[in-house]
Amino acid sequence: MPPARMLIHRSLTLAAAGGWAVALSAAPDASPVPPTPQQPVVDVYHGVTVTDNYRWLEDDADPAVRQWSAAENAHARSVLDRLPYRAEIARRVAELEGAPYVSYNDVTWRPGWLFALKFAPPKQQPFLVALKSADDAASERVVVDPNALDPVGTTAIDFFVPSQDGRLVAVSLSRGGSESGDVHVYETATGRETGEVVPRVNGGTAGGSVAWNADASGFFYTRYPRGTERPPADGDFYQQVYFHRLGTATAKDRYELGRGFPRIAEIALEASDDGRTILASVANGDGGDFAHYVRTQVTEFADQVVRAELGPDDALYLLSRSGAPQGKLLRVPLARPLLNEAAVIVPPGEAAIDSFLPTRTRLYVVDQIGGPSDLRVFDHGGRLLPAVPIPPVSAITGLVRLGGDDLLYADSSYVRPPAWYRFEPATGQSRRTALANTHPVSFDDCEVVREFAPSRDGTRVPLNIIEPKGFKADGTAPLLLTGYGGFGVSMTPRFAAIRRLWLDQGGVFVQANLRGGGEYGEAWHEAGNLGRKQNVFDDFTAAMDYLVAHGYTNRRRLAIEGGSNGGLLMGAVITQHPYGFRACVSFVGVYDMLRVERSPNGAFNVTEFGTVKDPEQFRALLAYSPYHHITDGTRYPPVLFLTGANDPRVAPWQSRKMTARLQAADPEGTILLRTAGNAGHGLDLPLRERIAEDVDVFAFLLHELGVEFRPGGGGTHP
Repeated sequence: MPPARMLIHRSLTLAAAGGWAVALSAAPDASPVPPTPQQPVVDVYHGVTVTDNYRWLEDDADPAVRQWSAAENAHARSVLDRLPYRAEIARRVAELEGAPYVSYNDVTWRPGWLFALKFAPPKQQPFLVALKSADDAASERVVVDPNALDPVGTTAIDFFVPSQDGRLVAVSLSRGGSESGDVHVYETATGRETGEVVPRVNGGTAGGSVAWNADASGFFYTRYPRGTERPPADGDFYQQVYFHRLGTATAKDRYELGRGFPRIAEIALEASDDGRTILASVANGDGGDFAHYVRTQVTEFADQVVRAELGPDDALYLLSRSGAPQGKLLRVPLARPLLNEAAVIVPPGEAAIDSFLPTRTRLYVVDQIGGPSDLRVFDHGGRLLPAVPIPPVSAITGLVRLGGDDLLYADSSYVRPPAWYRFEPATGQSRRTALANTHPVSFDDCEVVREFAPSRDGTRVPLNIIEPKGFKADGTAPLLLTGYGGFGVSMTPRFAAIRRLWLDQGGVFVQANLRGGGEYGEAWHEAGNLGRKQNVFDDFTAAMDYLVAHGYTNRRRLAIEGGSNGGLLMGAVITQHPYGFRACVSFVGVYDMLRVERSPNGAFNVTEFGTVKDPEQFRALLAYSPYHHITDGTRYPPVLFLTGANDPRVAPWQSRKMTARLQAADPEGTILLRTAGNAGHGLDLPLRERIAEDVDVFAFLLHELGVEFRPGGGGTHP
């Protein structure tokens, strides 16, 4: 960041914010911050010398690192456990997160069966169920319950794939947040495990996938290197496709595809309804380039085809962004799958096409309109049909075809629990099914307001503001702002019961749709990736400034929160605008941008972030890398970092190094590091761990923002 710009921003906020870093942070009897030795390591990148004093914290196996991490945990606990209202907050979090409710996700149809991952507290993990109909909850039977397999709750289902006849289901199971999953096979009708186990199909780098053949005698699956096939450093790379025949040893599995794929290939498999055609969608890392195969190669990475779906009409449907940043839909017959002969079914429009699903005679298209969704309908010739009615400011989170043209779709909003609806073209109507979230919490006294903050270059950044009805913007409300801004991921309206706690304190919750996401198509994504990443941070800063300027909050009542790539966002805002907000919570974040690609999953992120091997990309990375822009003597706002010791996506050393550097720069500040010993990236947290994490987060935020907790709501304003 240019120094002059940083000074301009500070000049606007320093008068109101100066000196606050120690106002509320001290906790009585807190254990001291553990000392962190500096062991300088010097690197030279393209003639630029960079010193790293905390490289030693990258070694997970070093006893000194483990001792340091334990000491940081002890320090964090000594602060968090003594925060005021903690017991009351814990009771409320347990009420909200542990309420007796059910939710259904990843719904999958097979003739005669609907499969879904069901979550039902107090169970610790979602479990796999099968039903005869979306309207017949009484027909539900449990197929696989990881809670029964592992009462501790650390075993999770990564994914499941039923055979095309629904008789069998392949399930990937992993432990401790590792995402390293072995595939097991179960009978749908009985829940009996057949004894088939294919090791390490899923991983935290390239994920994993399965597709059954036509007669369910075997399945195609993604395979990582085994034994001495590759050097140990390549064990999380070079994913390929193999075929496993049931009843045979996995050592005899047949190679199918992938030997020429990139080191960072990520493969997703899909079978046609009859199982005769297998589609392999291959991502070149996480930057948004894909190639597609149906035995023969249909598209290449350079073709800008970002999604493919097999239709029940012996055709392949493709979402292309070639010459169409908002997307266009193509159709090509499987008998002759030549991209240059594909027909344009849906031309580019104003909205960005996010996903689609072909059915027997229709094509359902989900559009992104800046965060919320819309759902259009076409016939296979591209003729526009009456749309599926969708509530305003909501999101379509799943599409399932039911054999003909009937559709199951999941819809969610910020203030309404998600539910699965059945759309019947014959009537043109949608009706809610039994597959609905039954959470008892209500947000009927809240509303969602959409506003737009002007970023530094004039770009309008959408803000989704969840506030109590009748809210008065007098500049005193506690406000929690979050964002992501990367990988073309759209931040869409999602229900979260835990927000009720924040709103009950008179708080406001805001989700910003930043560049780098996919909310307005590929141009929006590209405006925030690689060397344009600073736009993401500018967008978020603009959101902070807008919310303060328009009376939603003030600097002392403004907290920010983000995770993973959103953790990188938090790190950048902490270092670029330390006086622009009061407190920060950052989950499993990326902070050292010069070293991220050296971790396994970081290599997959190169196509999104860039690489230090390229001189221009190195300069862009160094320009914003949070770890390298911490300044000694700066009074940083209170920060709670959270990470998992088993995280396969973002190495926990990222959080360790950022914590150590901030503590050294601001010895009097409140910089806490919370490491969960039996967790990963947070995707598979057991319920009790999620509750414990939320208690720490909200106790920390409410304390730092000076909110007097009231269980029934109405937090006091200064």
